[in-house]
Amino acid sequence: MRRIMLAWLLTLFSLPVVAEQSVEFGDYTIHYNAFPTTILPAEVARGYGITRSKSRGLLNVTVLKKVLGTSSRPVEATLRVTAVNLTGQVREIPMRKVEEENAIYYLGEFVVRNEETLRFTVEVLPEHQGPGTKVEFSQQFFTD
Repeated sequence: MRRIMLAWLLTLFSLPVVAEQSVEFGDYTIHYNAFPTTILPAEVARGYGITRSKSRGLLNVTVLKKVLGTSSRPVEATLRVTAVNLTGQVREIPMRKVEEENAIYYLGEFVVRNEETLRFTVEVLPEHQGPGTKVEFSQQFFTD
């Protein structure tokens, strides 16, 4: 089941509807995306305890360390995530770590309304040590 989720999340990075975004930060690359939980297959959502609903979104964050001469490797990180809608309502998004064979990623669920735009701020401290960085991006959600 875990391999199915990992493979599925990796395919999200190539879907135009759920555009993968990334930033380079020193020796690290931070990948992030936010999408409605309804696009998750029911079996995958159930396996990870994710609520599939048109009024729920999911944030996925992965931190990779660049390793000379090899592919990057996933690393643990400390994350603090907030989202603000256009009316100024602030939401803290608790993130939980998912660790698998060759992957570490962080997932956070949140409530969304139709046509709501959220401005995410993701504070990332790779390998739990400073200095960290801040990633900001906006995402509009459609629930109808």
